Amino acid sequence: MIRHHEIADRELRAKIRKGKVCWAGNNKLKIYGTLSCASGKRMKRKNRVFFASEQEALSANYRPCGHCMNHKYKKWLYASK
Repeated sequence: MIRHHEIADRELRAKIRKGKVCWAGNNKLKIYGTLSCASGKRMKRKNRVFFASEQEALSANYRPCGHCMNHKYKKWLYASK
């Protein structure tokens, strides 16, 4: 997990291009989603984290985003009830 406020924008873009960063998340809400998610783009930099894989996000106890990952979110929602 990489915290957005701890990495330079240039270095982050390089990691995205190389495929080392594929998912983003909100550290306070424990939600992860795609890098192109509109909800994710609105969050504060200090709350944003990045993951190399979806499995990394899940193992850190993050849940799928209800906007960009609606199908996986619904599966998670019903499984948690």
